[in-house]
Amino acid sequence: MKAIVKAPAKINLTLDIVGKRADGYHDVAMVMQTVSLYDTVTVETIGEKGVGIEVSCPAYPEVPTDDSNIVCKAAKAFFTATGTAPKPLKITIDKVIPTQAGLAGGSSDGAAVVLALNQLFDAHLKMEEMADICARFGSDVPFCLLGGTMLATGTGTTLKKLRALPDCYIVICKPDVSVSTAAAYAACDARQPKGFLYTDELIKRLYSRDIRGLSTCLYNEFEQVMELPEINEIKKLMLSAKALGSSMSGSGSATYAVFLNKKKAEKCVDILKEKYNKVFLTEPLKDGCRVETIN
Repeated sequence: MKAIVKAPAKINLTLDIVGKRADGYHDVAMVMQTVSLYDTVTVETIGEKGVGIEVSCPAYPEVPTDDSNIVCKAAKAFFTATGTAPKPLKITIDKVIPTQAGLAGGSSDGAAVVLALNQLFDAHLKMEEMADICARFGSDVPFCLLGGTMLATGTGTTLKKLRALPDCYIVICKPDVSVSTAAAYAACDARQPKGFLYTDELIKRLYSRDIRGLSTCLYNEFEQVMELPEINEIKKLMLSAKALGSSMSGSGSATYAVFLNKKKAEKCVDILKEKYNKVFLTEPLKDGCRVETIN
């Protein structure tokens, strides 16, 4: 038996750090959005005996294929939560979403595995039940499963569905630079609180269907405290191509811009590709991971 799942990337329309908790984690407020940039995850049962998981990711040899890969954690979490007897699995990740980008590619791959196993093992779990399993091995994973436009609070796992982002085009560019999440959080901790949340303002614009006003509220606190020249350069190019707004996603370093006009978005892609290899034209989605085929 084999299931093929499309696993979408996410972007952060906002990312506010609310404060540091006593347990060392951080409370956040952020609006997350799935977009039409996908990994394809194939999960196949390869026998009746044994519990091994064989992982391959041909396009990204640097991605680990041992038990440290999130897809292995996802499979183990599914079997534990459902009491299903494990079977040997072959998991192939056709990766298109850049790694270390703040686009949640790994999290989405993990969510895809839970969705696939629910089908392959006839577990008949509801989406909310699968989301609970996903929360056991990653804070972004439940959102990647459910997708659409959502508010995430607490440590990022408390989700509330929002009104869908209006139709638009989203250009994503991933430069060859990575961001230390630990360093970004430390810089946020050393900063004086803003006193307000961009997230609250952006949600107001969502419900008024004001895409232009919404685009002025795009915000990422990590971007503000890290001050990366590469991000600033990409944003400058995007805005010069008439983007409505631009921001870094998650912990970076992928940066995106919002357009209403497709031709302007395509022109932006062309400009960015003169300097950067990983540039994508996407649109917002109303869902998350989805099963393409099962046989």
